[in-house]
Order: sequence, then C-alpha cells, then structure tokens
Amino acid sequence: MVRTGEIYGINGPVVYIKGNTEFKMAEMVYVGNERLIGEVIALDKERTTIQVFEETTGIKPGELVEATGDAISVTLAPGILNNIFDGIERPLSEIAKDSGAFISRGTKVSSLDLEKRWETHMTVAPGQRIFGGTVICEVQETAAIVHRCMVPPEVEGEVLRVVPDGSYTIEEPLVVLQLTDGTEKELCMAQKWPIRIPRPTQRRYACTKPLITGQRILDTLFPIAKGGTAAVPGGFGTGKTMTQHQIAKWSDADIIIYIGCGERGNEMTQVLEDFSKLIDPKSGKPLMDRTTLIANTSNMPVAAREASIYTGVTLAEYYRDMGYDVAIMADSTSRWAEALRELSGRLEEMPAEEGFPAYLASRLSAFYERAGMMMNLNGTEGSVSIIGAVSPQGGDFSEPVTQNTKRFVRCFWGLDKSLAYARHFPAIHWLTSYSEYLGDLAPWYKDHVSKDFVDCRNQLVTLLNQESSLMEIVKLIGSDVLPDDQKLVLEISRVIRLGFLQQNAFHPDDTCVPMEKQLKMMQVILYLNAKAKALITMNMPISVLKQENIFEKVIAMKYDIPNDKPEMFDAYMKEIDAFYERVLEKNA
Repeated sequence: MVRTGEIYGINGPVVYIKGNTEFKMAEMVYVGNERLIGEVIALDKERTTIQVFEETTGIKPGELVEATGDAISVTLAPGILNNIFDGIERPLSEIAKDSGAFISRGTKVSSLDLEKRWETHMTVAPGQRIFGGTVICEVQETAAIVHRCMVPPEVEGEVLRVVPDGSYTIEEPLVVLQLTDGTEKELCMAQKWPIRIPRPTQRRYACTKPLITGQRILDTLFPIAKGGTAAVPGGFGTGKTMTQHQIAKWSDADIIIYIGCGERGNEMTQVLEDFSKLIDPKSGKPLMDRTTLIANTSNMPVAAREASIYTGVTLAEYYRDMGYDVAIMADSTSRWAEALRELSGRLEEMPAEEGFPAYLASRLSAFYERAGMMMNLNGTEGSVSIIGAVSPQGGDFSEPVTQNTKRFVRCFWGLDKSLAYARHFPAIHWLTSYSEYLGDLAPWYKDHVSKDFVDCRNQLVTLLNQESSLMEIVKLIGSDVLPDDQKLVLEISRVIRLGFLQQNAFHPDDTCVPMEKQLKMMQVILYLNAKAKALITMNMPISVLKQENIFEKVIAMKYDIPNDKPEMFDAYMKEIDAFYERVLEKNA
C-alpha cells in the first residue's frame, strides 16, 4: 500500500503535511506532481516536515507526497570513479543530456550506468560461507583502481550458485546465497547504503602513518595521518581551494573524493576542467581515474548542499571497505553550515550563536568522526582522511564554524591573509597552525625517513618562534640594536620561510617534494645555522657573513636540486664549509 500525504504548507525547501501520514523519520519521499526528491526531517501527530533537495517553485498546497520506504541512499557499484555527481549522487553528464546547462526539477536519472557491461572476475565458489564485506568479484573500474564488489554488511549465508567470469551489468545477479533463515538471495555488483549512517567496521586503529602530500609545510611541520582530520580555515583569496587541489593531486591517497559544497560555480568549473586534464604522477594515467567529484554549487538548493557532504563520505567509506586509503576534500564546510542555518531558520528553530542552529557542533562532530584508519569487515585495512576547508567571514577564526571545527579535528592549517597577499604560498601560518599527530607519527618518521627528522623539524619551529618574538622588538626599535646572534636568528628564519616553507606549485621539482629531499633541505639549513653561529661566537659580524651570498644560495636549493638527485646536497654542505673557511681567512 502506497503511503501518501497532502501538502498544506511550503516554506522554501521545507514542505509541511497535515495529519498522521505514517511516514518514517529520515525516509525518502517524492514531493508534488513533479516527484521532487525529499526527506522526512520532523514528525509529530499533527504534521510531517520534509526538506526537498530540488527547487520548490511552482509546488502548491494539495499536491501529494509519496513515501518510498527507504532512507536517502547512494548506489555503490563500479562507475563511481571518473564521474561527477550532484549532492544526491545524480551524474551531471546524464542530467545535462536531459536538461542542458541547468538542472531541471524532477529529473530522473540513474546514479550509475545500468547498461554498461563490466569485465568481471568472480572470487567466490559454491559451498563457500560468506558474510558482510566478503569480496564476491573484482572489476577493473579504471586503469588505476580495481573495484572489489562486496557482500552488503548485514547479509550472511552460503553460496549456492555463481556465474562464470564474464561481462555483466551492475544489476545482473552474480551470486545466489542461502541465508541463515533458509531463504535465497541474489547478489549483484550494486548495493545501496543510507548516507547518514556510517558503514560498519571491525575496529578503529590509531593513526600512525602520515598522508604524504609533497607539501613541505604539511609533511614536515604540521603532518596529517592517514585516517586523520584537518581543517583549512582562511579568508577570501588565501588559498583554501588551491591547498586542497595540491593535496588531491600529489598526496599518496589511493582515491580522492572532492566535494564542492556551496562554492561558486566558476570555481567548480575550474576544478572540473583542471582535474580532467591532470595526469596522475603515480600511474601516468589521468587523475580522474581515481577521483570522484561532487559538485553542489552555491546556486543549487540548500538541502542538497547539506546532503552532499554525507554523500561524499559514504562513497569514501565504500572504497575504504575495499582496503583503499581515501582522502576527502570538503570545500567548504562553512557553506554546508550556512545551509544548516537556512534550513533551521525555515523550520523556525531557536538560533544559537550567529544564527547557526544549536546542533551545529554535533553535526560537525558526526561528519569528522567518520574519518579513521579501520579494519574492515573483510579483514582488510583502509582509511578515510577528511580535509575540510572553512571560510570564516572576514577571516575571523573566532566565528562558530571555525571554533567548533577546531574541537573535532587534530590538524589545523591556518591560512594567513598577509602571507597570501605577499605571494607566499602555501599561505599556512606556522604560528597559528598545529598538528596533534606529530607524536603518533614520530615512530614512522624514525623508521622510514630518519631518526633525526622530528628533531630537525623541532629546531626549525624553535627558530621560527624565536623570530616571532624578535620581530616584536624590531617593530618597536629596529633591527640595528639587536646583537649579532639574534640577527642571525632573523636571517636563518628568512631562509626557512623562503627556502623551505614557501613552495612553487608551477615548478616541476618544487610542486611536490619527497620526504628524503625535505629532510636534506632541513639538514642543510641547520648546518648553515650551526656554522654561522660558530662564526658569530668568534665575534664575526653578521654583515660579513651576508656578504658571502651563502644564504641566497641555500634559499635557491629547492629549485637547483632535482627531486631524484639527493646526493647533490653534499655539494651544499661542502659549500657551507668553504664559506666558513673563507670568512675565517678574511678576518684572521
């Protein structure tokens, strides 16, 4: 029996139905004559409240709302990668065929291609007992990724029949199971999962492996772990999106889910065009082969914007269950919070700080908590790392979204307007940023890079902090009154800022730097500091040291030494030794 209700009130994306409809909380519904997609968000005896994921203009009281019996879900099967979806997993390429440049209301398209045939290799046999997470077949989804189709988490039974290897669509039955209650169930490649419910796992691991990004300020100073969470807050034009682009291009995650949540349409267009042209440095194949884009721009309905983040994280969890490391770029969670605020206002809820709903913190925590390094139901290990951009109005980090996000992430990359305007990129400020993962990752750095790595990193941070303290004095009375050892701190800190922290995304060697080169660069800078400090203690003035031009040479080493020739750093060590000897001879 079809359950229906009659619309009696409409307030933007919120629709009300009078009376007891017998709808269920979080149930997906079809709204009005055009059958727009909606979701039940509030229930009581007298009325049902629904949020609609499409434009509600033209709907009128008296039209019917029809229940589906299911929650808002995504289809999980081959075809997700190298695709672009809207906030509720409708492929934009298919929508464009039907409605052109703009999404028309009531568009009905399948999330994934139901007619495409995939070459399938079966991995189970009759008589085998299988359970949630067991891989039933493998499909080469793209040149870079093997898609492992799994038993849905709640299903368990004995295999009765298996189709031979061959070419199948995502809905054709592949395996027939006998369930524990004796009934038979057919399994195909596709399965559905509600977006607001995390996919189950066996256990959560501590985050002990870094997500290598190739960006020196991130990998060395403020690292994020695989399965970790990070916030990238910054005002307009400070480089939030570009920082996420660099991580998406160069990080060692297996799969990238990029969620454009409420961003400008032209910015998303740039993302779509850039990503489709990029070549993956790891495989030499197009980067889109391991990327999915969810585009929900600022002119799309706010309810779909609110859902887009959950759609993205559900897709990420699905690939994590296959044993992959997935990185989510959420750009931006502030726009998502603004969608929450608008919906809350329409629902006439009591506003909290700056008009945001009182449940903003719990919604943010529920999203970031879905990150983690996990043991999956099938025994494999996978991770979901979440990197969320935050767009505080006027660059004010004390506003509610930034402050609540800081409570739930362990990595904070604070972008600075003055650095961005000075063309220092990435514009992540070393004094406002932090990472709580450094202690967890120290053993990995010791085993895989060098036992000196963390110590070198700490020395760099100490010098930068000393520079900050000294600059307070310099601003008041100038640098001439400082003793030479403090002038040296300022000079070495300049070398660190320009030669190490600043990075050129358009330089073939500097855009992505391996860990070994990052360590060598730190060692050269610290060796220069040690030699210069020794000269200062012999009463050599800093002006004499600066005449040698050694500081500029060390700054330029990031360009002069190719990433695959770390042995060339030995020449810089010799150059510093020669500089030391020359200064001694001249002033003997």
